[in-house]
Amino acid sequence: MKSNYVMAVTLDKRNQDAPKFQEIITRHGCIIRTRLGIHEVEGCTDNGLIILQLYGEDSEVSQLAADINELPTAKATTMQVETK
Repeated sequence: MKSNYVMAVTLDKRNQDAPKFQEIITRHGCIIRTRLGIHEVEGCTDNGLIILQLYGEDSEVSQLAADINELPTAKATTMQVETK
């Protein structure tokens, strides 16, 4: 059964890993409803935070998280959002 999720992804080396991250979320694009990327513009830090709104099967969301977590400087945290 498909469910709603929110995933927060931190990238410690945003400039280095952004292309690889983009490839991963492109492969999983069918379950991504919204993507919001945030980084500090003052000083243009290399750290980034990406918020993804997802809708998919548990296995699809788990695979996306696993693929992201394979990046050495990325960490994906997922929360299932129950709707009435």
